[in-house]
Amino acid sequence: MEAAMDLMRRMPPGRAETALNALLSLIPDHSLDLLSQVDLPLQVCMDKESVKEYILCEYNRDADSYRSPWSNKYDPPLEDGTVPSEEMRNLEVEANDVFSVYRDQYYEGGISSVYIWEDEDESFIACFLIKKDGEGKRGHMQIGSWDAIHVIQVGPEEEGAAHYCLNSTVMLSLTTDNKQSGTFNLSGSIRRQNHLFSFQMSMTLAVADGHLVNMGKMIEEMEGKLRNSLDQVYFGKTREMVCTLRPPPEVLNRRLPDS
Repeated sequence: MEAAMDLMRRMPPGRAETALNALLSLIPDHSLDLLSQVDLPLQVCMDKESVKEYILCEYNRDADSYRSPWSNKYDPPLEDGTVPSEEMRNLEVEANDVFSVYRDQYYEGGISSVYIWEDEDESFIACFLIKKDGEGKRGHMQIGSWDAIHVIQVGPEEEGAAHYCLNSTVMLSLTTDNKQSGTFNLSGSIRRQNHLFSFQMSMTLAVADGHLVNMGKMIEEMEGKLRNSLDQVYFGKTREMVCTLRPPPEVLNRRLPDS
């Protein structure tokens, strides 16, 4: 299992599903662990009733059907599918509306979905998803995608406060194509869990302003840290390697001896 997870961490997001299916056939005894721990690129479906797109994931899945956050119905239809309580459903509807505004402001489009369900001991879990695809919209980029998964576990309220625990995953993939550099593909994923890294994203906050305000602030802060990490790890390292192998003209000119 450890070797399988190590392999999946090194797999480009575009090939993650193929690799996961191969591992499931090789080690079927670990199927549940693999499915619960491996994040795949997000898929999108259309809610025919509300005519809105929503994101598919393990958190809105029951058997082979997926629940829409807009209509609260499963597709394909499922008579005994699990749905949140009335209180959780009201919070889910509000969260989807608020998160749509957040997505438009930060991502200038894309698709978002929020799913909320009850957990044990009067606590609940919320999953915030964002998917943004781009094709030839910025610079020399030919194809690009950004998938963000934020899962927050909210503890029971005690003395006007609640404990929040956030785990986040971002999957990035982009391809550029121009005459100077040719075709270039960069893809990968980064995951931050508060108990493994130094990010302070496990905290107890007052609920006077509501759970959505607290969760929104945590997600906003975490996404900023994830973007910085991606810039330093992927773009920074790639820039360093490219400049080492193919120094820019101005660097070459400085290296030439004086005649």
